[in-house]
Amino acid sequence: MYTQVLDRPFSGQTTVARASSAGFGPPSHAGSSPDTRLVGHLVGRLGVWPAASPLDIVVWPGRGVPAWDGGVWPALGVESPAGTVLSLAPGSFGDATSIDRDVVRTALRSSDRADLVPAALGRPDLHFGEAVFRWGERVVALSEIGEWIAANDRRSPNWVRPFGGDVLVAWSDQGTVAAGVGLKRHDRFAVELAVGTEPAHRGKRLARALVAQASRKLLDQDILPLYLHEAGNAASARVAEAAGFPDQGWRIFWLAPSSSTP
Repeated sequence: MYTQVLDRPFSGQTTVARASSAGFGPPSHAGSSPDTRLVGHLVGRLGVWPAASPLDIVVWPGRGVPAWDGGVWPALGVESPAGTVLSLAPGSFGDATSIDRDVVRTALRSSDRADLVPAALGRPDLHFGEAVFRWGERVVALSEIGEWIAANDRRSPNWVRPFGGDVLVAWSDQGTVAAGVGLKRHDRFAVELAVGTEPAHRGKRLARALVAQASRKLLDQDILPLYLHEAGNAASARVAEAAGFPDQGWRIFWLAPSSSTP
């Protein structure tokens, strides 16, 4: 199904976008999302959610708006067991109605999708990236080992500074940062956690404790915590599972000029 999203009202219900324009049909949103915060977040990132078919291709002006870090990803998609929404920035992929959905669906299922998906959308110049998409709805009782400090604190490692705001860190015995969590503040519904551990402190289960602690704070604020990782990153998957982020068969994928992550 092809949809041109001109606006995107949201008030907690699962019918979340209005479509119009000649050649585009109105979306039919069947089913429900496991969490209204997740629905609100996905509407904000894709223009519409949930999917009304196995693959909805949406042309949405919001796709061209800079993300939390100022980056722009002209194509962003979320795949769930119930269907996939692929959101495209207007003008970035020509006439969306000419895109062959069957070709795109086949490309997404291929082991060569990094090459086939950009080609199927007529943009072989763009980089394809993907990650397992998880969210946490329950509090996990792990020890609170971290301290919230400003991202620009002189003690903060360089990798957490771009997140801005406060970051959660665990200290080593020497007073340096052993591990930390930065927050990708996408919108008022959901915040994505990014965790890193210094090489000398890996294997101490610091990451899972910090992710669980950060999640508790977000859930207390009625914000849904998100966790993304590469499919082949077993260590990151273990952190996610231990901190309360089950794999529910969802993934997120994108096309961008570089290999950065949205």
